[in-house]
Amino acid sequence: MTDPRKPSVLFVCVHNAGRSQMAAAFLAHLGGDRVEVRSAGSAPAGTVNPAVVEAMAEKGIDLSARTPKLLTAEAVQASDVVITMGCGDACPVHPGKRYLDWQLDDPAGRGVDAVRPIRDEIERRVRDLLTELTG
Repeated sequence: MTDPRKPSVLFVCVHNAGRSQMAAAFLAHLGGDRVEVRSAGSAPAGTVNPAVVEAMAEKGIDLSARTPKLLTAEAVQASDVVITMGCGDACPVHPGKRYLDWQLDDPAGRGVDAVRPIRDEIERRVRDLLTELTG
């Protein structure tokens, strides 16, 4: 159930195996119980990208048990802020929601060395978002 006192954020990318998983994990890790966090993909992969799991483990965040999820209209409706990362027209748009589009490189098919700068940029943006949402 959505808590009306907490901002709710949904991160969306195509496969829900990289960028949106990292963003959701950072927001949950940094925001704790101050925010509700969801992530999903318009065409979810079978597993989270192993290079993403490794890069996040370096930050002390374990994604090894995460599973990509299918984007639903309900997830969008339950969220105050929807942050898209390359899902284009596949992301449903609902009136009254705040949408942000984060242009970030896709970590798919890249090694951990290429994922680290993407991870670090996502962490920076999530920290800024958290400050904005919770003061």
